Amino acid sequence: MSELKYWLGFNYVSGIGPAKIQALLGHFGTLENAWVAPDGRLRDVGLDARALQNFNDVRENFDLDGYVRQVETSGVSVLTWESSDYPDMLREIPAAPPVLFVRGRLEPVDRWAVAVVGTRRLTAYGRQVTSDLVAGLVGNGITVVSGLARGIDAVAHRAALEHGGRTIAVLACGIDRVYPPEHRDLAREIVAERGALVTDYPFGSKPDSNHFPARNRLISGLALGVVVVEAGEKSGALITSRYALEQNREVFAVPGNIHSPVSLGTNRLIQQGGKLVLRVEDILEELNLRMVAEQAVAKVILPETAEEAALLSHLSSHPVHVDELGRQTGMPISMISSTLTVMELKGMVQAVGGMNYVRMREEGPTYDAGDPPADAG
Repeated sequence: MSELKYWLGFNYVSGIGPAKIQALLGHFGTLENAWVAPDGRLRDVGLDARALQNFNDVRENFDLDGYVRQVETSGVSVLTWESSDYPDMLREIPAAPPVLFVRGRLEPVDRWAVAVVGTRRLTAYGRQVTSDLVAGLVGNGITVVSGLARGIDAVAHRAALEHGGRTIAVLACGIDRVYPPEHRDLAREIVAERGALVTDYPFGSKPDSNHFPARNRLISGLALGVVVVEAGEKSGALITSRYALEQNREVFAVPGNIHSPVSLGTNRLIQQGGKLVLRVEDILEELNLRMVAEQAVAKVILPETAEEAALLSHLSSHPVHVDELGRQTGMPISMISSTLTVMELKGMVQAVGGMNYVRMREEGPTYDAGDPPADAG
């Protein structure tokens, strides 16, 4: 807990976000070293006057050891950038949160996640569509991510639980709180049954209007795509969809009545290029998620060429963009694309949207780039 103590400490300081944490780690090596550094060295790393004042207030006046004990006895897991079980999908987004608090469990299957979000003022149509889509998603082994808010979010979580699926609720407050308060029972059920509560806000953080956009960024970051069911023109769900585009995630929208205020946002998303959703198959096909249920029992298929071996050595359950594969292997993008197409037909890899690929089977051997297996000819 020694180093984790200082991750928790810096997480508690207002004004020190991912960029400053990265700078502190780069300069001091550990956050423990940064915690005891003099002000001058902290200024050299880039802490401005306000951040430095906030930090010193916490360093000098906050009972960090008592806070650590509170976290340790709470039953909450704390994940940092250095944790092996930090979510792969979240790790790849710009400015990923340095610290996550998790009540419940995040599972490897959660890499196959879709966010379902929408208005708090849902209609009977929105309720039915949300329930139907979520039933189809969890029936295909997909984890459903949402924000525990009133309306579409709550329906999405409940539908996932009712159909035996996994669901993750991202909070805009500390993990020791539930907002809105009437969803305490739902939050307990999510933890007890098939999912987790997640936040990057420290213990004791109250829900605040400024927290919700950041919460929405985590919702999209944990998912392969975002489905907006119903949303007005200024709905927070549209903020989630914008973050999804920035994070190279797919955006889906359910069409609605052109005269309904809660369909203006979704209809506009479709007009602007969001994928229209009429049935769950539209989501599964766009994200190529039909094979998720077979992952656990799939057999290993060995690469047959040096190109396949090179690409396979750089692929895992973590989605990788074709441009990144080009940087890692030195192969031309045209060759990568054609090789991946063949590998996908063989069932070796899977496209998961946005020109990202994952390895379908992880239990087999890996190979260095350019070093094909001995029986490859």
